[in-house]
Amino acid sequence: MHRAETLTPSGLKRRPLILLALVVLTAADSGNVRMAHAQASPDAASVGVPGFWDPRRRPERPDTSRINLIRFMTEYDYPPFNYAGPDGNPTGFNVELARLICEELKIPCTMQMRRFDTLVDALAQNRGDAIIASIVPTPELRQRVDFTNPYYRASARFVARRDSEPVQALPEQLEARRVAVVAGTSHEAFLKNFFTEADMRPYPTPEAAREALRKGEVDYLFGDGVQLALWLNGTDSAGCCVFRGGPYTESSYFGEGIGIAVRRGNDTLRLALNWALFRLWEKGRFTDLWLRYFPISPF
Repeated sequence: MHRAETLTPSGLKRRPLILLALVVLTAADSGNVRMAHAQASPDAASVGVPGFWDPRRRPERPDTSRINLIRFMTEYDYPPFNYAGPDGNPTGFNVELARLICEELKIPCTMQMRRFDTLVDALAQNRGDAIIASIVPTPELRQRVDFTNPYYRASARFVARRDSEPVQALPEQLEARRVAVVAGTSHEAFLKNFFTEADMRPYPTPEAAREALRKGEVDYLFGDGVQLALWLNGTDSAGCCVFRGGPYTESSYFGEGIGIAVRRGNDTLRLALNWALFRLWEKGRFTDLWLRYFPISPF
């Protein structure tokens, strides 16, 4: 079982070169990702917000009369998505999204925190009804649980120093440019396949790669969009850098998208959660929540 940012290139196949145009030029649309902008928030005009919902396909509200309580489960330490707050209670983007879902469905909910590696077993043992913990839906995991429609996708982004020339992050533009990447990741595999002329510089950790860019030892950094967005918005970056190009969301490298896990065959709850997620997006409440946690968006 993997968190959203721990995908590895094992088992990946080389994609034909014709796919490169799709990945680079329309990466934001890969896997039917839609970029939504909330009319209710002025900040949304300049911040990309992921959306997986087609307004032309409005789902009908399912019968939820038999759902008296939803027991959500999440993990302890994966900020900003889920973590224990100063008072010890669960908080984070996933937790607040679960609360909004419960408000929309008008069904009482509870939230319990467990170790990440115990969540699926706890679901199978009926200790909870749904997992909202940024779990990657791998083929193996789909044999054990069902997932709702995705509500966000792991993205990859290029980052450059703010004072650098604003070059578009395309393969021909990055020829011979020094690009930092974390060794052994899906991001490294993506660069090897599609940015073959870049001067790739593998680093052992995300921290080391970010520091190399901050010091000007490399021209670009390519990595997990969520981690990079939090870094850019934090004090460690010292305002050094900005996103360039992307987002890149090709599913063979960066996953199918993150949904909520429920027990296999629990279609009543899965469809209810899908309906609530759509309604939250339609009303702009999903976007408002996203902007609170990602003022510099991974998208």
